[in-house]
Amino acid sequence: MADEKEKKEKKEAKPKGEAKPKASGAEAKAKAKGEGKKSKGRGRDAAQAAGPTIAEAEPPARVPRLKEHYEKSVLPELVKRFSYKNPMQAPRLRKIVVNMGVGDALVNIKLLDTAAIELGAITGAKKSIANFKLREGQPIGCMVTLRGARMYEFYDRLVNVALPRIRDFRGVPTRSFDGRGNYTIGLTEQIIFPEINYDRVDKIRGMDVTFVTSARTDEEGQELLRLMNMPFRQPQR
Repeated sequence: MADEKEKKEKKEAKPKGEAKPKASGAEAKAKAKGEGKKSKGRGRDAAQAAGPTIAEAEPPARVPRLKEHYEKSVLPELVKRFSYKNPMQAPRLRKIVVNMGVGDALVNIKLLDTAAIELGAITGAKKSIANFKLREGQPIGCMVTLRGARMYEFYDRLVNVALPRIRDFRGVPTRSFDGRGNYTIGLTEQIIFPEINYDRVDKIRGMDVTFVTSARTDEEGQELLRLMNMPFRQPQR
C-alpha cells in the first residue's frame, strides 16, 4: 500500500507539458493575411516566370489611317457640304466587294485555286473566299467581301499604291455609280498590286471592285469617295 501511495504522489508531482496559449482573433487574422500575401506573391512570381499573357503580349490593333482621316476630316466636310442635321446621316463606306472572273476554270479547275490565292494576297483576306458558279458544280470565279479595318487598309493600298501603277493612268471614271451611291470600277490586271509576284503569274486577270456606301444619292457617294482620295478623272476643258 505504501508503494502504491508513493507512486501516485510521484505521478501527481511530475510537471505536465505547458499548453500553448491560443492566439486571439486579431492575431489569427493577421497571420492568415500574411500567409495570403505570401501565396499571392508566389502566384505573381509564377506568372512572371511563365511570361506575359496574350493580352499583354499582343499590342492593341492599329486604327487604319484612312478611318482616322474619315472621322477627322471627311465627316465634318460632308456635314458642312450637305447640311446634315445629324452626323450619323453622313454617308460612309460599308463594305468593298472584289470579284474575279475565271472562265477558263471550266477547263482547268486548278486555275480557280490560283485566282483565289491571288485574290487573298491582294485583299488580305484570311478566311475562305466564296466561289460563284454558272451551273451547279461549275465554278467560274471567286469573290471576297471586306469590312472594317481590312476594308480601309485595302482602300488605302488601292488608291495610293495600285491605281498609280496603271500605265498612262488619268483617273477613274465618274459614270460608274449605280444610282444609289455605290461605285464599281474594273481593273484589267492583277499585277498592279505589289502583293502579286509577276514571275509567278500564270495569266493576266481582271477584277471588279465595288464600293458599297450608305449614301442615298450618287452625288453624296461621289463626294464621299472624292474626300477619301479616290482619284476621279478630271473633266476635260
